[in-house]
Amino acid sequence: MISLPVGREISALSGETGRRIGLLIDRKGTVEFVIVGEPSRLMIPNLERFRYGLGRLKGLRLVHTLRPGEALNSDDMADLALLKLDAVIGVERNHEGEAVRIEGAYLLPVPKEGSNIERIGPIPFTRSVEEVNFLDLIQSLEEEFATLQHLHDIGGKGERAMLVSVSTLPKALVDERLDELAELAQSSNLRVVGRIAQSAKRQGSATLLRKGKLSEIVIQALQKGADLLIFDQDLNPSQVKNLTDTTELKIIDRTQLILDLFAQRAQTREGKIQVELAQLKYMLPLLVTKNTAMSRLTGGIGGRGPGETKLEINRRRARERIVRLQSELEKVRLRRKTQRKLRQDRDVPIVAIIGYTNAGKSTLLNTLTKSNVFVQNRLFATLDPTSRRLKFPKEREIVLTDTVGFIHDLPKDLIEAFRATLEQLEDAHLLLHLVDVSNEMFDRHIEVVERILNDLQLDHIPRIMVFNKEDLVSPVKVAQESARYHALSISALDEETLLPLIREIERRLWPEPRHADLPMRPKDQNATLH
Repeated sequence: MISLPVGREISALSGETGRRIGLLIDRKGTVEFVIVGEPSRLMIPNLERFRYGLGRLKGLRLVHTLRPGEALNSDDMADLALLKLDAVIGVERNHEGEAVRIEGAYLLPVPKEGSNIERIGPIPFTRSVEEVNFLDLIQSLEEEFATLQHLHDIGGKGERAMLVSVSTLPKALVDERLDELAELAQSSNLRVVGRIAQSAKRQGSATLLRKGKLSEIVIQALQKGADLLIFDQDLNPSQVKNLTDTTELKIIDRTQLILDLFAQRAQTREGKIQVELAQLKYMLPLLVTKNTAMSRLTGGIGGRGPGETKLEINRRRARERIVRLQSELEKVRLRRKTQRKLRQDRDVPIVAIIGYTNAGKSTLLNTLTKSNVFVQNRLFATLDPTSRRLKFPKEREIVLTDTVGFIHDLPKDLIEAFRATLEQLEDAHLLLHLVDVSNEMFDRHIEVVERILNDLQLDHIPRIMVFNKEDLVSPVKVAQESARYHALSISALDEETLLPLIREIERRLWPEPRHADLPMRPKDQNATLH
């Protein structure tokens, strides 16, 4: 773990100065850093230039002195985990500055008796060379980590993520939110390998997690082969900085995950503009790390001085890009306004399908209009709005529109960016609020959609509550919930179940009785009901 001469030397220096002396030593025995700390703690330098990889340790061990009667503490264990050190080793000295005992700790590939860390000693200092073959021990441990990583790789491709919730909410609600976060992650082609819920007395702390708790999470991530932590809560700039300064794992929050998912799903130019705009607005406050080494000089009149730092350049470019994207979206709004005016002049009613994501909106549109809109059993499978005409008897027709799905805590920047899309709802004559009744959380989904409609000031538009996927729920439950919410129940895949819904749409748009004209199956994309 450490040679006897070096151990004696740092103990003597610590005794003379009254300070803690630390060494960072690589596996060849080279001392990379000498650290002089305070009597009871050390400040470990930046280790970014040293190796990092999944299933790999840092290749450095930390050796430091301990005062008489002192032992390795929780901070040492946290540093071991967060920095993925080979080991942390303490050399205890006596009052005369002589090394008397030694102890160590290292990470375990698999938990042992409920612990992720194995301790060595304390043992007499002079026996430590004989009792511990350190290099063989660490190499065997890393082989075990590598084997675990290989097993994780066999399990499938894609980044592996651990879900983390730090919340003041009751446990049941936290579990629901983590379930949904797991769906979001899987929809974004991530593999969820674990989840951790931590209760908090208050939200918004600058550190979010205590160092000890974060070290536990990092150890579990190492053991499970995770390279990404996804927080269910939105992280503020100071929390992001504190977390990324503490661990080398990639860290994102719920909003970043949703934005990334939207970026994957956007197909049209408009959708891509909207997502990029939301991403830039979200990332702008997170540009907090200054890098004065990247400053550039500018010449000419009015251009003298140190110039802009990289941080300022990034912020300025982000703001300029935001302005350009907003200008492009304004053109989209004007174009949509013209299209809506043409529809209004023709007096064609607009019926918009809204609902929680993955409720079956695109499937319903396809079944009613015989369309081929992309459908997949994943969250936010489609983002770009789709409209189709649906003809009724007596030369009547409607425009049926499928809209982007809603979700818990839909990012404000995303709602703002998609306002051009959501503006279509303002001109709707009728809203079909589609609900996946087979989802155990459907009542909360209804609340989310209603709240977003209120926020968008669209709650005045008439709407029909429609329970979808009735074939996946017992008829008794469907009947009870339909009566409670005054809803119609359907299966969007079964045309026969849609007849009551079509009659209700017809009754709402054209109030006169039309029971004699029963709609039948549509035949094409501009479908006609006979």
